[in-house]
Parts: sequence; C-alpha cells; structure tokens
Amino acid sequence: MNLHEFQSKSILKKFGVAVPEGILAQTIGEAGKAAEIIQNITGSDKWVIKAQVHAGGRGKAGGVKVAQTLEEVKTFTGQILGMQLISPQTGPEGKKVRKVLVEQNIYYPGPSKPEEFYFSILLNRQKGHTILMYSTRGGMEIEKVAEESPEQLFTEEIDPKVGLQPFQARKVAFNLGLSGEAFKNMVKFVNAVYAAYDGCDASLVEINPLFKTSDSKILAADAKVVIDNNALFRHPEIASMRDFEEEDPIEVEATRNDLNYVKLTGNVGCMVNGAGLAMATMDIIKLCGGDPANFLDVGGSANAKRVEEGFRIILKDPNVKAILVNIFGGIVRCDRVAQGIVDAYKNIGEIPVPIIVRLQGTNAVEGKRIIDESGLHVLSAITLQEAADQVTKVLS
Repeated sequence: MNLHEFQSKSILKKFGVAVPEGILAQTIGEAGKAAEIIQNITGSDKWVIKAQVHAGGRGKAGGVKVAQTLEEVKTFTGQILGMQLISPQTGPEGKKVRKVLVEQNIYYPGPSKPEEFYFSILLNRQKGHTILMYSTRGGMEIEKVAEESPEQLFTEEIDPKVGLQPFQARKVAFNLGLSGEAFKNMVKFVNAVYAAYDGCDASLVEINPLFKTSDSKILAADAKVVIDNNALFRHPEIASMRDFEEEDPIEVEATRNDLNYVKLTGNVGCMVNGAGLAMATMDIIKLCGGDPANFLDVGGSANAKRVEEGFRIILKDPNVKAILVNIFGGIVRCDRVAQGIVDAYKNIGEIPVPIIVRLQGTNAVEGKRIIDESGLHVLSAITLQEAADQVTKVLS
C-alpha cells in the first residue's frame, strides 16, 4: 500500500526519525494557519508547499513551491490545490491535487554547508535480505545515479535474522563523508529508519533527499513508505490511511470484491485462478502477439458470483477487445466454473467482445461441454496454446 508523504513522515516520526515540522492542509485558509503555527514552533519565516499525490517528480511538475511570506503560502496553495499534476510517474492523465503539506524550509544559514543525500531500505528478494541503498547524489533519480556515477551508489545488506548492526550504520555515515555531530546524527537516523522499516512491515522506505542542515541536523526532507499489503492486518492504523482517491477506481472496486486486479495497457482481458497461472497466461498471450489488458486472479473459489464480478471489472476497460478465461480445477470444479461463466454471461447481458475459455483439471470435460452447449458466443479451448491462438485469431 502506497502512502502520502505526510503519512510516511508521521510513521517515521513515531520511530524517532527526524522530519521537518509540517502540517497538512486542504484549503487555502488551513495552509495559512499551518504556516503561522510552524513559524511559532520553529521561528522559520519561509515555508515549502508540497502537493500530496502518489507520484514522484512533483517539483518539476510545479507541485512544490517555496514561500517567502505568509501571503505567498496562500497564493502557492491556491495554485497547487486542484491542479492536475503530471509527472513521469502519473502518466499523461496526471493526478488531481486535493491536499498539500505545509512544511518549514530547512535551508537556513548556519556554520556549515547544507547537503542532500539519497537513502532507501528495501527487500532483496533474491537473497531474502534487506538492503540499504544510499548515495551522495541526493535529489536525483537513483537509476540515473547508478547509470552515470555507479561509484557514488553504496549498498549494505542486512540479514533479517540479526538486523542492522552498529558498524553498518556507522559505515553509511562514513561513506557519505560526514564527521562530528553530523556523523553521530546520521548513525542515529539510519538506526531509526531501519526500526521503522522493520516495525511497520514496509517493503520500501525511500528518503530523497536525506538532508543535512547547516547546523548538522539530519532530516527526512521527503519520504516515501510502501507497506506490504499482506501485513496490513497487523497494522489497522496504517490500513486506515489508504487513500482510495489516489488509486485506479477499477482496482478499488476489485479489492472490495476480494479480487486481485491490476490494470495493464493491452487489449486482452485475463481472468485466471492463481497468480502463477495468471503470469503464465499473460506470457503466452504476449508470445502469440497479443497484449494483456490486466492481471485478474479470482482465487481458488472461482464461483459464479466472483466470475461475474470479474467480467464486469474487465469490461470497464474500453481497451479490452477479447477476454481469455483460464481456470485450473484443483479444489474448484471446472463444471461449476463453466456454469458460473454461463450464468454471468446471461446476467450481464450481451458481452460485446469474444470470450475464450480454457478449463483444465477436475471435471474439465463436463465444463467444456457446458460451454459448448450454452449457445453463447463463448469459445472453448483445451491447451493454453490453443487458447492463446484463438485470442490471436479473434483479434486479427
């Protein structure tokens, strides 16, 4: 589950991670009051107004502005609220900004030069280890750093059985070129971020930039936290932070119907039971010249109701020109799935695109017979290759 910046920072702060003073605002008036409160707390007379959307690249898209006066806070908030923010991560349609984070400006004068770093913690799935990734090139896309200056990208692997070791936190501070008070603060910061990553079952914590102020404080100037969906039952307070307005409405509807759905960019809708079979189905469609329009796993209990909801969700994508249903009958019986497909077809009405159904496993022969004798515009297949070839044929 993706979180907004203000939500990410609130979680990090609970684990002792230092973050700039900030307040969420959804109106111009709220932003003005927030700026005054922050000024009273910090003494800062400059603020940063940040659009809160699930996307990076907000600064280049006009979603981050530095305000020099209280009047500018209101002006910039008015410009950002309601805008359709378009960045490489939003796609051409962009995302509507409904709230902003008003935050203290941490670029203030002091005895040393401010510095920006990159820092993240994520899972190395190949080794089953946690990995720290960090760089002196803060504020940049980490992919560009890896391509242009690989010597400035550092990694540190952590065995989850033993956790982050003290020498590893010190190594981060050393490789970032810090000394004195900044060194000590960085070590404390790294330990706190790892505690947050581990404590809230995150799959990613990214801080970019990680900021050293002119008086050697270490702050998370920006933060992105992604929570493992499978662990949300352990964190109801985090699960309640989910912002449905930031997600694809079709994916939200699928979640509410207990279906695993991810929208893609192709023209062949897929309905499959089991994630592995779904991946294989998408692969064979691609190899046969098609292009998957979605990932849809109806799960092990592919009953009539779930199949019907699956069809309704797939058909909401106007790009879908054909639907491939690929069901393996292990626990679920293929004849029941076939009857569910027939019933769903009749309940929905005339489905405007061809449907190819491939059933294998328990009672597959009976299931194929139900499909073939239904009188509906539904094609049946036995092998996955045959199903994919039929998809290619109906699209040509």
